[in-house]
Amino acid sequence: MEQLDFFTVPSPCIGVCQVNNKGYCKGCFRSREERFHWNDFTGEQRRNVIRLCKQRYLRVMRAKLAKETEGQVEEISPQQSLFGDEDD
Repeated sequence: MEQLDFFTVPSPCIGVCQVNNKGYCKGCFRSREERFHWNDFTGEQRRNVIRLCKQRYLRVMRAKLAKETEGQVEEISPQQSLFGDEDD
């Protein structure tokens, strides 16, 4: 049985209309098809797209955090070798 929608699900668009290397919008993380067919989707389909966008966003943020953490480790490690052993 289909659930009745009392309110429309708003578009997640934030006006940043650029595509990343995977083909998702950098602003809302929707695919091209999801952006083009948003007005044709049912409320359930829209909620599903929002759920997918949230997953995509979290994946990108985790990758960015891992990359930043990796960069910090690389920055620290070479510097430590400059000081050598304290026993010398």
